[in-house]
Amino acid sequence: MATDELLARALASLGDGGPVSAEAIRRLTDPADVPESMTIAEAADLLDVSAHTLRYYERAGLIAVARDALGHRVYDTAAVRRLVFLTRMRLSGMPMRDLQHYIALVDAGAHTVPERLDMLIEHRDTVRRRIRELTLSLAATEFKIAAYGGEAAPESPE
Repeated sequence: MATDELLARALASLGDGGPVSAEAIRRLTDPADVPESMTIAEAADLLDVSAHTLRYYERAGLIAVARDALGHRVYDTAAVRRLVFLTRMRLSGMPMRDLQHYIALVDAGAHTVPERLDMLIEHRDTVRRRIRELTLSLAATEFKIAAYGGEAAPESPE
């Protein structure tokens, strides 16, 4: 299940035009759909990232991964859930230094929740601004396609 499938599952869980909810993200890694343990290749395939990216996240201190008797990484459901969050934050433009700070706060305990909340609210505002910018860019692209005699794409993706 690559990112396209994760996205399709999240969008399907939203229903018709419903607001984005934390539950939609939580369902992406439903234990019924994710094995109890995964190899690095399986986790990379699930998240549509490279094994190199997963190793980088580990070296950067964003995730701790258990090892089997042979020293191979074993990704449990908690690790996969964290990786879903991390990959979505990176995809949305959150810088690595901010992710590292956020994860350090998470690891420091519950007393850091207010600071984490502030970080996420600021990031949400940045993402919303970027969505508006991308919407305007899409409109400009559609305009040019029509100007060249092409046909505008349907409103909803895919």
